[in-house]
Amino acid sequence: MVGRTGRAERVNATRDAILAAAERLFAEHGVFAVSNRQVSEAAGQGNNFAVGYHFGTKADLVRAIVRRHSEQIELIRERMLAEIDDTAGVRDWVACLVRPSTEHLAELGSPSWFARFAAQVMTEPALRAIMIEESLTSPSLQRIVEGLNRCLPALPLPVHLERGAMARQLIVHMSAERERALAEDTTTARPTWEATATGLIDAIVGLWLAPVTPSG
Repeated sequence: MVGRTGRAERVNATRDAILAAAERLFAEHGVFAVSNRQVSEAAGQGNNFAVGYHFGTKADLVRAIVRRHSEQIELIRERMLAEIDDTAGVRDWVACLVRPSTEHLAELGSPSWFARFAAQVMTEPALRAIMIEESLTSPSLQRIVEGLNRCLPALPLPVHLERGAMARQLIVHMSAERERALAEDTTTARPTWEATATGLIDAIVGLWLAPVTPSG
C-alpha cells in the first residue's frame, strides 16, 4: 500500500509539473509553437514522451489545463450566485461573469500565465472549442447567462450574439494584457485585479445596453 501511495504521489507530481510547464510555455509562445519535447524538458522530465503518456494529445493537455483552473473559478461563481437575489440587474449578472476570473487570477499571484494561456487558446480555432465546451458544462455559468438574458433589453439575435462575443473578448484579452504587464513589471491601467474587474463590468454593461443602429 505504501508503495502504491508513493507511486501515485510521484505520478501526480509529474502531472502537475507538466501542466504548469505547458501553461507557461503556451502562454508565452502559443500552443502550436511549443512541442511536447519542450514541455517535457521544462517540466524536468527526461522522457520526451511524458506528455503523451500522461495526457494524450495536445488538445487533451489544453483541456486539462483549462479544468485545473475552471474548478476554482466555479467555486467563486457558486459563492457569488449564493449572494445574488431576485432584484439583481444587468450589472449584478455581468459582475458574476467577470469577477470569478479576475478573483482567481488575483489569487494566483504574479507571475501567472492562465489569462495569457486562455487568450492564446481563444485565437486557435482548433482549440477554442475546448474553452467553450468546458464553459457550457458549468451549471453556475449557465445560471448567470440565463439571469443576464432575463434582464437585457430585447435585441435582434445577431446583435445579441455579437455583443456576447465582444464581452468574451474584453474579459479574455484585457485580463491577458494586465497579466502580461504584471509579469513584465510595467504600468497597468488599474491598480488591482478588483479594480480591473470594475472597469470591465462598466464597459460590458455599457456594451449590452448600448443602442442598436438600424443597418441598411
